[in-house]
Amino acid sequence: MTSQDCDKKLFLIDAYALIFRAYYAFIKNPRINSKGLNTSAIFGFTNTLFDLMKKERPSHLAVVFDVGETFRHQVYKEYKANRQETPEAIRIAVPYIHKLMEALKIPCLWKEGYEADDVIGTLAKKAEKEGYTTYMMTSDKDYAQLVSENIFVFKPASRGNDIEIWDVDSVKEKFAVKNPSQVIDLLGMMGDSVDNIPGIPGVGEKTAKQFIKEYGSIENLFAHSHELKGKMREKVEANKEMGILSKKLA
Repeated sequence: MTSQDCDKKLFLIDAYALIFRAYYAFIKNPRINSKGLNTSAIFGFTNTLFDLMKKERPSHLAVVFDVGETFRHQVYKEYKANRQETPEAIRIAVPYIHKLMEALKIPCLWKEGYEADDVIGTLAKKAEKEGYTTYMMTSDKDYAQLVSENIFVFKPASRGNDIEIWDVDSVKEKFAVKNPSQVIDLLGMMGDSVDNIPGIPGVGEKTAKQFIKEYGSIENLFAHSHELKGKMREKVEANKEMGILSKKLA
């Protein structure tokens, strides 16, 4: 890597993915300060950030937050409805993390009506056009759809496992796709229990991967649903709208 390449190494951090990870890492032995404040999320987040800056030496860095409901909630009210309420310790920690980022002069970014995923994805694609190599720091598999020759998923170390960096080949292998963009179709077919995306009833991960192999996209699956047999054909043809909605949500 040349010095010029190093000047354009961008890290975009999915704030809540890292905050939740930090909080639960100390769930059995929480960090409590002298005033009784649970500082697990603050401590873990900051340690990970400093470790990242020391080891990866990004030239550019930003922390991206979710704020409120998004356009996805407007088109599907049940989106993320299965999520448990955010722990109070995390709610309390977030303003402190904002203050820390301000002190470190690290930008905190967000946009009303959109998720951190959307902001990070948009910035990553814009940065790619400007010659940046971008690492999206998250544990969320949804980001796999954004991976390209210059955009990577950077999964932080957890539970004794080292960091993972997903490149194009990694995504192809993990999701059985020919192109990372097909991850959207895969999730549209099989759904995503984490975000409460319904998918097509009766289509699990194994079947979805087979459909991707045969048809390439969810739209092409529906166009060739007459080739399917028995109950599977019935389920696919009866849930076209749900499948297309699921792809939009994903």
